[in-house]
Amino acid sequence: MVGHSVRAEREIAADVERVWEVITDLDYASEVIPAILHIERLEGEGYEVGVRWRETRKMWGREETEEMWVETVDAPRSTTVRAESRGTEYVTTYTLEPLADGTRIVCDFSAETPHPGPAQRVGWFLFGKAGMKATRKALADDLDHVAKAAEHVEDE
Repeated sequence: MVGHSVRAEREIAADVERVWEVITDLDYASEVIPAILHIERLEGEGYEVGVRWRETRKMWGREETEEMWVETVDAPRSTTVRAESRGTEYVTTYTLEPLADGTRIVCDFSAETPHPGPAQRVGWFLFGKAGMKATRKALADDLDHVAKAAEHVEDE
């Protein structure tokens, strides 16, 4: 098995419930995070275990569409989202921790290929670290946009 994981975190000047509302509102996600171009719901309403959607993002100058689903929900503390593509399993977990003046949000992302072919092994070896560094930057950008959305409502 080959894979990598990264973590991004940020403090947000909004309460946990507001941050949770922002990160779990799939229908509003493309308005919060500019990298998300389109969300198409496939199964389920709201945000609960089993909800599935197709998400189109612009990453590294290209549009990519992946099918994603909610695996776990412990509202308003944590949620895990999964996706699979070309033999690679992606797991993203958001954890929210209340602070005296807001919320700390932590995003743990991992990508693992349980049964990599020769080309995937070479790709992970050559580009894995650089790809995960770029992924960390993209996750940090996403969290900045979540903060902006959550804090904006708090200011009104």
